[in-house]
Amino acid sequence: MWAMIVKEFRQIRRDRRTLVMMILMPIVLLVVLGYAASFNVTSIPVAVAGPQARTVAGQLPRTFHVVSTAPGQGRAWALRELRDGHVAVAVLTGGARPDVLIDGTQLFTAQAAMSALSRVTHPGSSPASPAAPRVSVLYNPKLTTSDVMIPGLAGVVLVFIGTIITSLGVVRERQSGTLEQLAVMPLRPRDVYLGKIVPYFVVAAVDLAIVLAVGIAVFGVPFRGSAAVFGLGALMFLFVTLGIGVLISSVSQNQGQAIQLAVMTMLPQVLLSGLIFPLSSIAVGVRWIAYLLPLTYFNEISRGVMLRAEPIGALWQPLLILGLLGVVVVTLATLRFRAFLAPAGRRHRRAAVTGSGPGAGAGDLAGGLSGPVMPVPGESA
Repeated sequence: MWAMIVKEFRQIRRDRRTLVMMILMPIVLLVVLGYAASFNVTSIPVAVAGPQARTVAGQLPRTFHVVSTAPGQGRAWALRELRDGHVAVAVLTGGARPDVLIDGTQLFTAQAAMSALSRVTHPGSSPASPAAPRVSVLYNPKLTTSDVMIPGLAGVVLVFIGTIITSLGVVRERQSGTLEQLAVMPLRPRDVYLGKIVPYFVVAAVDLAIVLAVGIAVFGVPFRGSAAVFGLGALMFLFVTLGIGVLISSVSQNQGQAIQLAVMTMLPQVLLSGLIFPLSSIAVGVRWIAYLLPLTYFNEISRGVMLRAEPIGALWQPLLILGLLGVVVVTLATLRFRAFLAPAGRRHRRAAVTGSGPGAGAGDLAGGLSGPVMPVPGESA
């Protein structure tokens, strides 16, 4: 038994890549998630409109961060600011008391805003008095958790299939030697890459449709926006996740390494993308990671389209960033495939020309037997 234990320790020590991931991954995740795991909302973006916009903006609690004031604008402008995701709260002035509109798709931000607004009254007045603001929650009036979570969970499904399943499938073929066979075929690395991701793309699209259908039919999640805009965002996001999966498989030597790398990329996307914890509650030193994650932008698109009916013009920024991420990831994955396939192809071509290589033994033997033979004494040449 002792010999077996020593052997296993030696095997772990020799697999340095896996050893580094086993030690560093828990530390990195602990530090990152320790700063990110917070439901406390400390800053709420607000837009104030109406004749008394500047006065009311100065009287708001410190939790509210006034993004814009528009004394000449009214309810239509405030609704547009909320719908396009520019702010989480809009305040309308000019009446007997202010009207406060809250975006219910930002669950914890909405709850923090309602808690802060419940204390905004004149001294000695009650919340029912004219001094208290009139609060309305839009897009998710009951603050239902499923309405907020299911659009994001659709992205998690795409991340799971695109990253973990794709990376395992490609690594499995690499271990079995199938990719070595592709190296001698007249296929470009781009063709190999597209051929690998298309089946997973179809499976992920079917799973996405199932998740949305169940969410709408069973949980009553609304779908108020354009299906074409949602489909465009899902298409771009899926290409990014599939590219990440192929990229992981190209740098992994076995399925264990592929799973570890896939988990390292999947967990931050689930926990830092705004799906669970509000981005505003994440520490600034860690928040920048969220803006590098594709799920952050898909959450904006899915919630914006399904709950707020955002048009494509209001979603140009997350769509553009997903497009840029897709170009970068697909290019890197294609280059990795080219680096992996090209050396094997050159080896096989060189073996065919020089007669060396795995299949050259029989040819060398035959050539040696058919070459010049030293005459045996007593026999004529």
